[in-house]
Amino acid sequence: MKNLKVLIFSIKGVFNMLTILGFCMILTFLVLVITKRLSVVVAFIFTAIAFGLIGGFASEMGDMMVAGILKVTPTAVMIVFAILYFGLMIDVGLFEPMIAKILSFVKGDPLKVVMATAIITILVGLDGDGSSTFMITVSAMLPLYIKLGMNRLVLACVVGLAAGVMNMIPWGGPLVRAAASLQVEVSELFIPLIPVMICGLLWTLFSAYVLGKKERERLGVSSLETNMQPGMSEQAAAVETAPQGTSKLFWFNWFLTILLMVLLVMEVLPIQILFASAFAIALFVNFPNPKEQQERILSHANSFVMICTLIFAAGIFTGVFTETKMMDSMAASIVTVIPEWLGAHLPVVVALTSIPMGFIFSPDAYYFGILPIISETASNFGIAPVEIGRAALLGHSTAGFPLSPLVPATFILIGLVGVDFGDHQKFLFKWAFGTTIIMTIAAIAFGVITL
Repeated sequence: MKNLKVLIFSIKGVFNMLTILGFCMILTFLVLVITKRLSVVVAFIFTAIAFGLIGGFASEMGDMMVAGILKVTPTAVMIVFAILYFGLMIDVGLFEPMIAKILSFVKGDPLKVVMATAIITILVGLDGDGSSTFMITVSAMLPLYIKLGMNRLVLACVVGLAAGVMNMIPWGGPLVRAAASLQVEVSELFIPLIPVMICGLLWTLFSAYVLGKKERERLGVSSLETNMQPGMSEQAAAVETAPQGTSKLFWFNWFLTILLMVLLVMEVLPIQILFASAFAIALFVNFPNPKEQQERILSHANSFVMICTLIFAAGIFTGVFTETKMMDSMAASIVTVIPEWLGAHLPVVVALTSIPMGFIFSPDAYYFGILPIISETASNFGIAPVEIGRAALLGHSTAGFPLSPLVPATFILIGLVGVDFGDHQKFLFKWAFGTTIIMTIAAIAFGVITL
């Protein structure tokens, strides 16, 4: 009984009011979104306001929200010009030859379409930017899914899985964050993870095969012509009837797009400036008439307005969550309650819990707030920081990346594909968690992390 009282008082000391408030805030948001009680935008804002008031932060809440919005503004600006650029490229038919070649290969077979989706995502994902990967791949593949009547959730799932694994490359955000926060060399983190990444990509291809086979069983193998009758969806019709730029500019548009991708990888300029500049050049060259330019911008306004609204709403949410110190309190509490016997197995624990952590903490919060504390704790058990960093990447950067409501790129994916956020999470979760399990097993087998 005495030990029970000590435990109760210890828990009370660890889980203070801010910690409890933080957990309740995250749980409330997830329940509202997953059960579809509210839209994501409304849930973000209502939850932030409610818990800001409940926590007694009414007077500072405005500044907190503005701080959150300012942090996501660069992402929102990038999204606007990126969507405008790739939307314009679709309008002028840049991706039509690629789609035609894929069609000639897949021949209306949903299984081949899904497998092609995975392979294209892996190739495009080499640029290291998840947002660009989503925009390029979805822009190329979505018309094909529409034409064949395939489930868009399959597209979002396969793209998310492949992009998640490719998210671990050295010039991607998560690995750089982990290296910086733990003060270790990028090569120390990445090189041992190469065979683990290969296992993750093989799992992605296997998942694509299973999902594609189910789609083939549901739809059968059909020809493009039979799916493009007058009864086709409005979005497919929009793709077919979009104004086309001058055909002789095709190679110019390809050169501009490739140059843009190269400059993005080289980080010559901020990504927002590169997309804005490329869009301005492409719009002027393809549609010299100012009236046509305005029409092209307005035709894609709905896409970026919806996505940017989500981004700014997420900024309001994370602003309150971060500035109230709920996040810091939760981080300290989570680490403190780790039992002594579990300490030696922390790398595996970190790998397996990094997905749910992605629902609670943004990438910056996780890698710069949570990971250093976990690493410090692990060092007491003789575990090197680099091992904790690798373990975190196995889940948070791969499976958590396309699932988390706190990662702006997630909303780019669902916005482009046109699926509900809650439906996307439920459909993708088991496959994404499978990625983490497979890669964790591989990491243990290759000695990348210890059991």
